[in-house]
Amino acid sequence: MRVLRVRHQDKSFYASLLEDHVVCLDRSLSYDKPIPLSEIQLLPPVAPTKVVCAAVNYRSHAAEVGREVPDEPVLFLKPPSAVIPAGQPIVLPRASARVDYEAELAVVMGRPCRNVPPEKVAAHIFGYTCANDVTARDLQNKDGLYGRAKGFDTFAPIGPWIETEAPDPGNLAIRTLVNGEVRQEGDTSDMIFPVAELVSFISRVMTLQPGDVILTGTPPGIGPLAAGDEVRIEIAGVGVLINPVVAEEETAAGGLIQ
Repeated sequence: MRVLRVRHQDKSFYASLLEDHVVCLDRSLSYDKPIPLSEIQLLPPVAPTKVVCAAVNYRSHAAEVGREVPDEPVLFLKPPSAVIPAGQPIVLPRASARVDYEAELAVVMGRPCRNVPPEKVAAHIFGYTCANDVTARDLQNKDGLYGRAKGFDTFAPIGPWIETEAPDPGNLAIRTLVNGEVRQEGDTSDMIFPVAELVSFISRVMTLQPGDVILTGTPPGIGPLAAGDEVRIEIAGVGVLINPVVAEEETAAGGLIQ
């Protein structure tokens, strides 16, 4: 099932996607009939308390950036304020001269998860979706840390839906296209720490709540984005995430707009 989070007539709710309409999954709202797609606003598929990310989790990407394969997952966080849905622009901040795309399989938690062994992780996962771990690469290199480089508003596009019946997450083709040109192409079988092992490791550090998102790393081929680009993340059996790219601009009053 493909689960969306949408807004309709000032109400926000989860819905299942069926061809050209959605069906509300919240019975308390008394939506008895299907709602055409033309009448809804697409929201991020989840509203997480945190977005937990794995750095350098593909063997071929580790080789690409000259990093050794880690013996444990390397984790960092993105703030919930970075999350945007499919279709909303990625904003290139004025503070950065190079902002990169990073296609990633995202895991959406469905049950609280703390100290869960790998063999029991599947029961705690709600589904999978596409994500783009947008990164200010120059700031990452300057800071030597991930917080600023990964944390700007709009730097976590996620969606467009949650696929609850995805095939084996350890064997999914994943790629990035920018303006129709393939820039990244890989497979989740190249992960150093597969989904179950990664989620289990994170659950031994922090409690994962329903709706929390885990980004599982990116394949090789990372590269820069420019204003006017369209970036497309494709994951076989999961979905397609598309976002335009715009530059941050200053208002006359000195504030910033998108």
